[in-house]
Amino acid sequence: MGKKKYYVVWKGVTPGVYDSWTACQLQIKGYKGALYKSFDTREEAEKALITPPHFYLQAKKDTANQSLEKRLPADFDLNCLAVDAACSGNPGPMEYRGVYLMTGQEIFHFGPVYGTNNIGEFLAIVHALALLKQKDIQMPVYSDSRNALIWIKQKKCKTKLERTTQTEELFRLIERAEKWLQENTYTTPLLKWETEKWGEIPADFGRK
Repeated sequence: MGKKKYYVVWKGVTPGVYDSWTACQLQIKGYKGALYKSFDTREEAEKALITPPHFYLQAKKDTANQSLEKRLPADFDLNCLAVDAACSGNPGPMEYRGVYLMTGQEIFHFGPVYGTNNIGEFLAIVHALALLKQKDIQMPVYSDSRNALIWIKQKKCKTKLERTTQTEELFRLIERAEKWLQENTYTTPLLKWETEKWGEIPADFGRK
């Protein structure tokens, strides 16, 4: 008798954890774009279910990802997150996101909210750190912002933006991010994306 497996269905008739291949098949057969994977324990499967499937599934690399690999060093590990922010005006409507380099998939996206690019870069890194800690996933996070990386080390967003009625929502987000940094420890490597050598960071919004 083979070893028992547990099956996660992220995208199917009814997403969930199934304890037999037959039960899993009923959720994915004929379902266009079904996403599923087997795990050795129920604990692993339940953890995977609440995690974006792209952390577990090796998707077919698209043309953009193939182009990215050509720009990076041969030993570069694509099992990482890249974060970036964009701002229409500075200050202005700001948004940020995180992209998983292995597949090029957007893992999280926030905004727009009135703010600055540096604040967005800071919040994006904290968002990535909190997400990876919550999911108990270990991988590096890349940012192309030296200021934001310094602010993370100092556990303080040292913006000169004035706190007003217009920026109140943003400052509440900053306070929550600073509180997270002060109350949590993490082992996630925070690395600088070398734009001059590797081109724009994959989380870039392409608005330059």
